[in-house]
Amino acid sequence: MKTLKIVAIVVLVYVGIVVAFESLIGVFQPADASTLVITTFDGDGTAHDRVVSRLESGGQLYVATNHWPRAWYKRVLVNPEVQVTLDAEPVDYRAIPIAGADHDRVDAEHSLPFVFRILTGFPPRYIVRLDPR
Repeated sequence: MKTLKIVAIVVLVYVGIVVAFESLIGVFQPADASTLVITTFDGDGTAHDRVVSRLESGGQLYVATNHWPRAWYKRVLVNPEVQVTLDAEPVDYRAIPIAGADHDRVDAEHSLPFVFRILTGFPPRYIVRLDPR
């Protein structure tokens, strides 16, 4: 019984760390040269901005869901017409979810550090190609 309590405490502490880390990332949305701002639109046309990591592969621009909060990705699946802000100027793109060999290639080229995966609770990673409109 004591072992079960210890395991339960460790699991709760770990979940707390993941929730705290993900919450801080969501609030502060750190941006630098390796990020971009993607603007997605919900059903009534309301715009939502999110800072995401910029991935480049084979001359194409990609973004990935690297965290559990992924409202921007769900909006992309409903409405793939997005805006991407690079160098302070928004540009229109169509977001195309990728799978299979393309997904595996981009994921391998831009693998996430193991410590980052631990801190984020090992979320599934979905990758989106951004095609200029």
